[in-house]
Amino acid sequence: MGFFDDLADRIDETNSVVCVGLDPDLDRLPDDVRDADFPRWQFNRRIIDATHEHAACYKPNAAFYEDPDGWTSLVETIAYAHGKGVPVILDAKRADIGNTARQYARALDRADAITVNPYLGRDSLQPFLSREDKGVIVLCRTSNPGGKDFQNLELASYDEYLYEHVARRASEWNEHGNVGLVVGATAPEELETVRERAPDLPFLVPGVGAQGGDAEAAVEHGLTDAGVGVVNSTRGIIFAGEDSPNWAGAAGDAARKLKKRLNEYR
Repeated sequence: MGFFDDLADRIDETNSVVCVGLDPDLDRLPDDVRDADFPRWQFNRRIIDATHEHAACYKPNAAFYEDPDGWTSLVETIAYAHGKGVPVILDAKRADIGNTARQYARALDRADAITVNPYLGRDSLQPFLSREDKGVIVLCRTSNPGGKDFQNLELASYDEYLYEHVARRASEWNEHGNVGLVVGATAPEELETVRERAPDLPFLVPGVGAQGGDAEAAVEHGLTDAGVGVVNSTRGIIFAGEDSPNWAGAAGDAARKLKKRLNEYR
């Protein structure tokens, strides 16, 4: 069983394709966890308690944990999510060459999948791709406005855009059935194009929620024919109750509502 098999089971179990981003911005944490030991871990624990029934997976972004207390919080967060039966994608966007790539790939000893950057080519991703039981989710067409600066460059020799080429090459790298793509919901036409280029790859679709992406396109094109793929929301869930004393309950409600909204299109 590989990551996407486990994810498929989790989607069936929860009837949900919601991925909850766990980005515990220290400047936005509620007062009742801000002064606790390991406040990011305490925040995540309560978010997981409130949302796990509606979460196909969790996605912590490594940028919010890159200090000693942060890494401890990340390790505890992953373990706690696993205790609830929820897989974890580490959003780290890693890639490098040689021994550096092998060290980055050690993150998969704890997480179930990781996001990677294809810019350095296949050899930079080989230490990740060789982990047959782990998911390797390749940046393809990202949800930020500046993504088009490079991703939408036309490749004359291939008669396609760079993001299309990435999708096609990632499909070729999928020898172990463990490759997926990051494709944002903020560019629905391009999301459809990527699905045409990579019909069998599950997508991680960010941009629904605070970024205002297209939920219907995220589901229609983000999932494989077998229904595997996830749609991520971070701030729209974890900070849904930012000004409320029941902030965890508000996060749970936001996750439930997004699940219901996405299921309308499944």
